[in-house]
Amino acid sequence: MIIKNLRESREILDIKQKDVAELFSVNFTTVSGWETGKDTIPLKRLIEYANHFNYSLDYLFGITRYNDSSYLPLEINLDIIAKNLKLLRKQHKLTQEDVASKINTTQASYAHYENAVNLIPTTFLYNLTRIYKPFSIDSLLGNRIE
Repeated sequence: MIIKNLRESREILDIKQKDVAELFSVNFTTVSGWETGKDTIPLKRLIEYANHFNYSLDYLFGITRYNDSSYLPLEINLDIIAKNLKLLRKQHKLTQEDVASKINTTQASYAHYENAVNLIPTTFLYNLTRIYKPFSIDSLLGNRIE
């Protein structure tokens, strides 16, 4: 899965893959894999990147075309994410089994995201953008826009 605007955001900042790699203490080939979709960037890393360079996740995922300059840094809060996942699912009158099937996981795994046991993986989070319209990853993760 490719984060649509990861490379573009880096190029706008006029920094190299090696600079991002140094920031995260990873090999530059890892960053290259994230940008090409060969590898999936872990959500924690993506949030670190967004916070460090002041990018919204909605922009990085390609949900919005422009970065929101009022983006506030995110902190991972499993309780907020779980509450928002459950609320979103219920608003769309879906069961956990329905959502799990659509994001290609098991109901038991999906239940762990709604019960704040595990952080939802980047790939599954991206797949939610295909289920829910309109959808904001920033809002789901608890970002409050000023």
